[in-house]
Amino acid sequence: MNPEPSARETPGEADAALEVLVRQLRERYRGAVNAVLLYGSCLRGGDIFEGLVDLYLICDDYRSAYPGHVLPLANWLLPPNVFYTEIVHGGRTLRTKYAVISSADFRRGCSTRWFESYIWGRFAQPTRVVYWRDVSSRAAVEQSLFLARRTFLQRALPRLPATGTVTGLWEGAMALSYGTELRSEGSGRPGELAQASVAYFEDAARSLDGGLPFPFRVYEDDQRLCYQADIPPRTRTLAKFGWGLRRVQGKLMSFLRLFKALFTFEGGIDYVAWKLQRHSGQEVVVPDRVRRYPLIFMWGFFWRLYRRGVFR
Repeated sequence: MNPEPSARETPGEADAALEVLVRQLRERYRGAVNAVLLYGSCLRGGDIFEGLVDLYLICDDYRSAYPGHVLPLANWLLPPNVFYTEIVHGGRTLRTKYAVISSADFRRGCSTRWFESYIWGRFAQPTRVVYWRDVSSRAAVEQSLFLARRTFLQRALPRLPATGTVTGLWEGAMALSYGTELRSEGSGRPGELAQASVAYFEDAARSLDGGLPFPFRVYEDDQRLCYQADIPPRTRTLAKFGWGLRRVQGKLMSFLRLFKALFTFEGGIDYVAWKLQRHSGQEVVVPDRVRRYPLIFMWGFFWRLYRRGVFR
């Protein structure tokens, strides 16, 4: 698959603003950033000035990226660390939520060495490399992104039909991954994502034809791209058990990451409320006592939101 252009190679107001943002973030992390990835809704065609830009900063290691000991430890214990920042460019505000992860953790998170789908489930989807330090950094990121696509299908296929359309395959795979996290989007979100990037997912499937640890092929049928997988019954049984564990583990980890974001985000509780309200369509009002004493009252607040179905 052809690499996406970097921000500095693409004209336009949005790309110019993104280039400024990336440069400021690189300076903030003291030269430790070797690549920056753009993913999510803004990449899929949204106005980056209206939405919240999702970035991943790949760094050499956590000690190089941060002063002190607390943030490196938090990033190592539960990667990634997530932060918020914004810049004003051309009179418009560009807001971003960005994550920081080491090269080693990112590669591991894209591979089968990482049980949870948090990393490989995200980066099997369309991703744009908007900055890379040098050729070797770019090559390392591209290899990790390929690993993410391969890991995703290797983990998901044993829980999906043996034959079907490639679009349906990725829709089913993303539904499995979404089911392991606390999500406020509706159940139709995986289908929307699959339809929004049909060409990308078809190319990804073709690149993995014959490249999985079980027979997997992609073929044309009546002008549709289809797949066939021959998966042993034992593998399917183990996958059913594995995805059950991921649902438990993933929801716990999602909650812990939300909790950590309350302290790494400036206005973290308001960001969490905004995100839940935006995706669920339900009003989310943060009580004053939760703002004043989040460690005491946030638990009941999130439980009530869960009971309302604001997230699952």
